[in-house]
Amino acid sequence: MRSRIFLPLLLSTSVLASPSPVGQAVLGNLASEWDRVKQSTTHFLSDAQKSILNDKSDMERWSHEGKQYIKQNELLYELVSHPLFNNHQLRVTEPRLCDPDVKQYSGYLDISETKHLFFWFFEAREAPEKAPLLLWLNGGPGCSSSTGLLFELGPCSIANQGHNTTYNPYSWNKHANIIFLDQPVQVGYSYDEDGDTVSTSPAAGQDVTAFLQLFLDRYPKYSTQPFHLAAESYGGTYGPNIATVIHKKNQELLLAPNPYLKHINLASVILANGLTDPKIQYGSIPDYVCGGPYPVYPDPEDPQCAALRTKIPTCQRLIESCYKYNSRLTCVPAVLYCNSQIMGPLIQTGLNPYDVRKKCDRARDGDLCYKQMGWIDVWMNDLKNKVPLGANPQKTFQSCNMDVNKAFTLQGDGMHNSALLLPDLIADGVRLLVYAGNADMMCNYMGNELWVEALDTPFKAEFASAMALPWIDSADGRQAGGVRSAGGGGFTAGNITFVEVYEAGHMVPYDQPSAALDLITRWLSNTPLS
Repeated sequence: MRSRIFLPLLLSTSVLASPSPVGQAVLGNLASEWDRVKQSTTHFLSDAQKSILNDKSDMERWSHEGKQYIKQNELLYELVSHPLFNNHQLRVTEPRLCDPDVKQYSGYLDISETKHLFFWFFEAREAPEKAPLLLWLNGGPGCSSSTGLLFELGPCSIANQGHNTTYNPYSWNKHANIIFLDQPVQVGYSYDEDGDTVSTSPAAGQDVTAFLQLFLDRYPKYSTQPFHLAAESYGGTYGPNIATVIHKKNQELLLAPNPYLKHINLASVILANGLTDPKIQYGSIPDYVCGGPYPVYPDPEDPQCAALRTKIPTCQRLIESCYKYNSRLTCVPAVLYCNSQIMGPLIQTGLNPYDVRKKCDRARDGDLCYKQMGWIDVWMNDLKNKVPLGANPQKTFQSCNMDVNKAFTLQGDGMHNSALLLPDLIADGVRLLVYAGNADMMCNYMGNELWVEALDTPFKAEFASAMALPWIDSADGRQAGGVRSAGGGGFTAGNITFVEVYEAGHMVPYDQPSAALDLITRWLSNTPLS
């Protein structure tokens, strides 16, 4: 849910003119720049790759030992197609960055001739053949999953102003095969050659499902174990939509089996400090900032607290209209009012909205209050990393794309009630884990717990009566948080589980890496958390 504060849309006019000497000079400069990039790209290819590509023209395809290959942007890819997805293909490389001791795949899902989604896969460090498959998505909207990879839970952590990485002993790929996917297009390395982007979460779900089918068809050994969809921040909106598409496709496959399609073993949805039910979550903001564990206003009777509370009814009425009519005309006003009138004053306090224990100096720390975000951009834009990853060398990586953010905002996408999509999944046995760091103001833990409690499922009464129990990090014996759970009779991690993570902000694996690894390990193995 980061950068939710709406940025005013600046309208301008453009004048189209016929080619001029200046325009021709610009085109010439671009051509020269691409020649320079091509030479640099070649420098970072292996000798074997250089030899293979030497006599090939760009976009040329060929077969070798039963596999298809393509040369594109001076890079070598294995080309993966699927008979039922004519508009989709995978271009895959095998890097050895970040965690060179595990098997890796990276590259692009080509959705069409112009749209390309970047992914990076890591095998589990331990027993990958038995490990579940986990898909990780960051939020924003508009933020790359490389943020999760290099800053939170991935095999390596960004370091040295972006000029290096360090080994992460708490990486979630210890016991899981993990895919990090940059979606929608125009996020991270993902791009659209025409500059278009997806601006709604349901549309994003179709592309992710196609990606999984192609990936699992090419690498079937990862298709036999449980599949878990994990999404952070605005992923609280993405996640239920994507899981719903996967679930519907599975149901269609049960009714009409097709040997060319994989049943995706959707075992759970994991939502991390997410935005899922805005009406409930925005309503919780005054309680959090005026009476939470790290109060922004220590006195609940403070005038700022009273002012916030007076604005909640209007915010919630606007969100209700969005829920009811589900249109831009009703949803965009809710975004504008709730963010400007409720979140706006809180941003102006100078606190880090993702961790209210800290100040945010944007001149020093960047717009998102973490200087490491800029470091990630440095590392991901270095050709010596781009080339092994198969990233388009002509594209500039951005951790967060504000144009995508604005596109989703102007659809009112973030004001939809994605929680409504979850009961059908839960009724069919898909488990739900919602966790939240208790120092996060953007998507606070109080609101997350309240919307989970309100879910209309067979477990509703059981969850409502469930008391929070201590969650002890098995690695150090420290109480890492509190857990409420329903389903499983205490013998599993539960069918619906909420975890408040102590001393953590919006990005729990960054603030509490050991505890986050303990949490995900127990959840994936369906072992009780308390």
